[in-house]
Formats: sequence, structure tokens, C-alpha cells
Amino acid sequence: QVQLVESGGGLVQAGGSLSLACAASARTFNTYLMGWFRQAPGKEREFVAAISRSGGTTRYTDSVKGRFTISRDNAKNTVYLQMNSLEPEDTAVYYCAADYGGNLGKSSEYGTQYDYWGQGTQVTVSS
Repeated sequence: QVQLVESGGGLVQAGGSLSLACAASARTFNTYLMGWFRQAPGKEREFVAAISRSGGTTRYTDSVKGRFTISRDNAKNTVYLQMNSLEPEDTAVYYCAADYGGNLGKSSEYGTQYDYWGQGTQVTVSS
């Protein structure tokens, strides 16, 4: 069993920045592809970004490209999401997820691909 704990959410004005972190309890963190998803009130959960097991490859949804950066530190068992130029439309609960042995690709955009989920952290962007 892997536990994922997100942190770093909060309230920020439009145009501002926030950095999220997700700490994993996995002893072999580098065997997990990691992803970030978000869910806004009244909307379905959506893919935000994913990063390969080594950290060498990333994937983003179109709406965050150029604004968000996903990264990971396998020595610290942590994945990050740096969010810049935030917009009110980015307001949501953000979740990290882990896919054991996963390979980065189109399938990484589907929540069903992931084995473990964090509890989420709220990000609110005011206009």
C-alpha cells in the first residue's frame, strides 16, 4: 500500500503562483509513474500533468502547458507541481496519483490507470 500526501494548496490571486508537493510512502518510488489531476466543483476530475518514473519525460493537458511544471525527486519520494500564471479556471482540488510500473503516454491521462491517490489539496484562484 502506498500513501500519498499532498501539500501546498491555498488561495492566490490571478496571475500568481503556487507550488504543490506530493510525498509518497513507497520504498520504490521510482517504479511509479506519477500524475496530477484536479476536480472543480460540479465538474469531472481531469488530468493535469504526469511524469515518467525517471523524471525524464512529462505530459500536460493543453490548458496548463507553459504555465505548470511537473517534476520529481526520487531521492525524496516526492513529486511537485509548480503552477504559474494561475487563472480562476484553475480553481479545484488537486490530487496526485501513482501508477505502479506505468509508462508515460496517452493512457496516463486516465484516472483509471492509477493505483493510488492522495486526499487532495484545495487551490483557489481569485479574480
